[in-house]
Amino acid sequence: MRAVPSRGFTLVELLVSMVLLGLVSETFETAITWDRFEAFHAAVMNATEDAVRRVCGAGTVTCRFTHVYPDGPAPYYSVIAPSRVRSQLSQWAEIKDAAADTIIRNGGTITHHHAVGRDHRPWYDRQRPEGFATALRAAKRALDPAGILNPGVLIDP
Repeated sequence: MRAVPSRGFTLVELLVSMVLLGLVSETFETAITWDRFEAFHAAVMNATEDAVRRVCGAGTVTCRFTHVYPDGPAPYYSVIAPSRVRSQLSQWAEIKDAAADTIIRNGGTITHHHAVGRDHRPWYDRQRPEGFATALRAAKRALDPAGILNPGVLIDP
C-alpha cells in the first residue's frame, strides 16, 4: 500500500486493506432533533449491534457527533467486525440494511453531510417527497439532457 502525500491512504486502499485483514467496515451518518436523540440513538445502536452479532459473531459499533446544531446533532456511526471469506459484501449489506431501516423507522435522515450516494438510495427514495423527485427530473432533463451527471444516484435516469 502506498501513502498519498497529503491524504494518507486512498479510500480504496483502505477498504481493500480492511477486507484483506478479514474485517467488515461501515460508516453512516444521520441527523435527528435533540428531543428524539436519546431514544433514536438507543434504537440505532441496538439494531446495529444486534446485526453485527448475528452476521459477524462480534464487532464494535461507535458513535460520535460530526455536527451539532441548536435543533439537534448529526451522529456518525462506525462499524468494524470480523468477516467471513467471500461473505464480506453480504455481511456488510445485512448490517447496512438493519442500521438504515432503523434510522428511517425512528425519524432520522438517511444521510447528512456525505450526501446520498448509491448505497443510501433505497432509503432516500422512501424519505424524498415525490414532488422533489419530479422537480429534480425536470432540472436534469434541462441541464443534463445526456444524463451523464451521477446517473441513477438521486433519481432513475
